[in-house]
Amino acid sequence: MTGFQLTCGKFHLDLGSRSCIMGILNVTPDSFSDGGRFNEYDAAVARGMRLAEQGAHILDIGGESTRPFSKPVSVQEEIDRVVPVIETLSKKISIPISIDTVKAPVARAALDAGAAIINDISAFEMDPDMADVAARYQVPVVLMHMKGTPETMQADPVYDDLMQEISDYLATRAQYAMSRGIEKTNIILDPGIGFGKTVHHNLVLIQCLKTIVDLGFPVLMGPSRKSFIRNLLHLNRAGNDPDSAEQIETGTLAAVGACLAHGAHILRVHDVHRAVAFTRIFDAVRNA
Repeated sequence: MTGFQLTCGKFHLDLGSRSCIMGILNVTPDSFSDGGRFNEYDAAVARGMRLAEQGAHILDIGGESTRPFSKPVSVQEEIDRVVPVIETLSKKISIPISIDTVKAPVARAALDAGAAIINDISAFEMDPDMADVAARYQVPVVLMHMKGTPETMQADPVYDDLMQEISDYLATRAQYAMSRGIEKTNIILDPGIGFGKTVHHNLVLIQCLKTIVDLGFPVLMGPSRKSFIRNLLHLNRAGNDPDSAEQIETGTLAAVGACLAHGAHILRVHDVHRAVAFTRIFDAVRNA
């Protein structure tokens, strides 16, 4: 497996010899997966510290929901949600913090508060100033493929050639980022599982992930608790009973394993504890 060295401020990540786990911290009242459980400052800080203790290699903090059909929030509201949490956690945990945003002012405020990675689901398209922020701060950036916007992406996604379209898009956005002064070694690609894709699209995307890996950048995948898992397990979206939750977490681990088997370097997950245990065994077998 191709390896990469990622520098995130004072932190250095070795991508390739071991699977990298990015823990998700949604500081929002309307997240699709954790229902706003961590949108209060104290709860968010405690959760972030817990994810770090459980073995996350990166903590990804977002203040705006990107679930299907979600609506955007204002710049100031997003800053108010994430900056206090980042300021505190950056002093308490010893892993890099990623800011999950499409807005340059939010990214700038988060980086000033202690974040060290930008995770932009729009690949700099929603706010062109984001590229300047990333170049100025010289931080790693995640560039993701999304068909449409969170509000429209799952309406009726159609592709003529799924893998070619995603691959071409990500290659173009990576080239754009480099043309704006971002080093190649600071670019991570995310094919955007669940973002403007049907269940079948998501499965093909995982199976054919080598197409994206072959572009020559670290690849991030975020299958955690996505609706395609629920659909494949024939679970009612409204059902949040413990048995369904357990099945979804098990399904997520299966998806994580498939992503790793096809070349993913970074896995973005909600349940860090299980993912760390899973990937330690997976990596031990792969590296034996």
